[in-house]
Amino acid sequence: MSYNKKHVSVTLPGVRGLSSSSGPRVCIVGGGPAGFYTAQQLLKARQDAAVDVYERLPVPFGLVRFGVAPDHPEVKNVINTFTQTAQHERCSFHGNVNVGKDVTIDELRQAYHAVVLSYGAEGNRSMGIPGEDLPGVFSAKDFVGWYNGLPSNKELRPDLSCETAVILGQGNVALDVARILLAPVEMPRKRLTELMMKAAKEGGDDKAEKCWGFRFFRNPVEVIAGADGKRATGIRLALNKLEGSGESARAEVTGQLEDVDCGLIISSIGYKSIPIDPAVPFDPRRAIVPNEMGRVQDTAGLYCSGWVKRGPTGVIATTMNDSFDTARVLIQDMEAGKLDLSVNKPGAQAITALLQTRGVRTVLFSQWEKINAEEEKRGKFLGKPREKLLDVDEMLKIAWS
Repeated sequence: MSYNKKHVSVTLPGVRGLSSSSGPRVCIVGGGPAGFYTAQQLLKARQDAAVDVYERLPVPFGLVRFGVAPDHPEVKNVINTFTQTAQHERCSFHGNVNVGKDVTIDELRQAYHAVVLSYGAEGNRSMGIPGEDLPGVFSAKDFVGWYNGLPSNKELRPDLSCETAVILGQGNVALDVARILLAPVEMPRKRLTELMMKAAKEGGDDKAEKCWGFRFFRNPVEVIAGADGKRATGIRLALNKLEGSGESARAEVTGQLEDVDCGLIISSIGYKSIPIDPAVPFDPRRAIVPNEMGRVQDTAGLYCSGWVKRGPTGVIATTMNDSFDTARVLIQDMEAGKLDLSVNKPGAQAITALLQTRGVRTVLFSQWEKINAEEEKRGKFLGKPREKLLDVDEMLKIAWS
């Protein structure tokens, strides 16, 4: 299945000139926490609303599936809530749809009374230092995606046999990565552990005691390459000191440098959203869709929630509250007459037909459940909750079987 198609927007048949006898139709772009929380609130607040969720991957749940550390299974319990939303009689899930390429935002706006962008933050913030593209240097986003089975990161080959790993950053994601790297190798329930065991057979002492520590007042200035210049073997850090006090305190460079030998460098300095369609305003400096309380700037009927709205900050509960806020604003606009609900919109019926003409076949939630059942079946055989499928083509084959 190609994910690089580009199409010119077209006028959808059956959109104009129809009186409305049904309720509002809302499209949500992104099947992660922001998308499902927005859908949940819309369905609760408007008993006549129909909500369709479009997701690039064949599988739902976004960062809850691919971004939560495997030693936090309790956080993944929100999947049960999202499943209830997806199975609601007025909600439908359409996976395997790359919005912005398979279908444009303008085409979605023709088919729906409102469109909510909830596609998260798929980009990485660059360190902007020499050597950061060397083998052995990974973003935390990619590393987390790798140990959580994200298909686009399945080919990562971090060297887990090295003696020292350096994580740049100290946020929630950085701590998750540190905890995973420090996990005992004998814990077979984690996919990462299996890969660590495989790496250990190739080299390294899996019985060696693991330790960790913080180094404050340092910022990276250069990744050090090995003698052949082909791989990272260390990181050069600038030492800082604190100047001032209270709210005016700030870190200032001292001019001193420190080199740390390491075989693995993970940059955990933040995710960032990326633009998916030129028709949507985007602030490249803040890496968000510019908005006011979730209303996209200068674009009636277009909204946003989650990280693409406010930036990649907070925890799942933060995203829940943020998404509920966007849903409430959207409902307010409906009730204030800011959205024309007098015209009937075809919703998924028109979009699915359009996608079919472009060779794009969607994955419904019932088809995702086939994938889910297969993963749980494979996991049971291996003595763990699930064994994730890593190949999109294999996912599609199972979903459509």
